[in-house]
Amino acid sequence: MSRFTILLNGPLQVTERLLGQVKGSRVIAADGGIRHAEPLGLEVELWMGDFDSTEDHFHGHYASVPRQSFPRAKDMTDGELAISESLERGAENLILAGALGGRSDHALCLVMATLDLAERGISVLASSGMEEALPLLSGWHKFDLPPGSGLSVIALSALKGLSLQGLQWPLDNHDVEPGSSLTLSNQVTGSLRVILEEGRGVIFGYPPNPSTNS
Repeated sequence: MSRFTILLNGPLQVTERLLGQVKGSRVIAADGGIRHAEPLGLEVELWMGDFDSTEDHFHGHYASVPRQSFPRAKDMTDGELAISESLERGAENLILAGALGGRSDHALCLVMATLDLAERGISVLASSGMEEALPLLSGWHKFDLPPGSGLSVIALSALKGLSLQGLQWPLDNHDVEPGSSLTLSNQVTGSLRVILEEGRGVIFGYPPNPSTNS
């Protein structure tokens, strides 16, 4: 499976878990997201954007990286352009590093994009290192979150027949409306399995006590 990491300009904490997730992936940087390449030990194959959020010294440091430049006045964000390019290059698995935190409008847009990508059969994870977001569509799912992780399920539409297993507070065939706090602040205790009959949502995971690298 062709795996790509998209480097975005949001906050990012380097953890052992995140390093393992991005290891061996192909990498596209969106504008100021290039700053995460070195801390993550990644080589960037393409740098894209209007470069309005890139600090000056990175232009010299990454002068050898191929670039695609775009005007500031455009109808797609730099992150969306980078995701689109990765799909053109055959991406089947995406890690959106630096997608969470920072500007709420950009973060929410990227979280919503994970659902559209999942509906197209793309495996996708959004991460800040400390927080992860996973799209939830109808079906049976097994998610990779270790025991001790905090977990919340956010309904973006009415969730019909939602079951949660491997949690401190499991759920069996419940309906959850958007805005409900029923599925907030749970904790993973074992193998996390989710069954959803109908609807769209997002799982936010908080891995426990992540070790960090400076």
